[in-house]
Amino acid sequence: MALMTQLLVPCVLAGTALYGTLRRVDVYGALVQGAGQGLETLTRIAPALICLLTAVSMVRASGLLQALASWLSPVLGRLGLPPELLPLMLVRPISGSAALGADLINTYGPDSDLGRMAAVMLGSTETTFYTIAVYFSAAGITRTRYALPAALCADAAGFLASAWAVGVVFG
Repeated sequence: MALMTQLLVPCVLAGTALYGTLRRVDVYGALVQGAGQGLETLTRIAPALICLLTAVSMVRASGLLQALASWLSPVLGRLGLPPELLPLMLVRPISGSAALGADLINTYGPDSDLGRMAAVMLGSTETTFYTIAVYFSAAGITRTRYALPAALCADAAGFLASAWAVGVVFG
């Protein structure tokens, strides 16, 4: 099994190159062209990504997330959401890497209710602002009027459903 896993990526790459060659496609030319398009996309989206990641780092370092968690803890408690998860819920729509919940896992452990809820929340929600900034920008979409509220509602539903599911499964 381990050998098969190690050979999976090289076999897929070799199979793709072989398939392209059999179809008489200039595989190297297509690779170079795709890499060039990728770099063009990167130059278009890099400013938005840098701004998002800088803002997330500043908000986390300022202590604002912890202050909001303590202020909103009564409301979160009624919804079945531990207030310790609020920083993750606020940062997750902006940045996946900043919301990984490493602090929660290190503090409470991966098998705690908070660790489980954090893991399920990360798996059932999206980095909404990141996705809109990257993919919409790459596709040239500038009007996101309905996409943003719909995606944030889906994130909220994912957070609530995650807490509920962990509560039901692990009681």
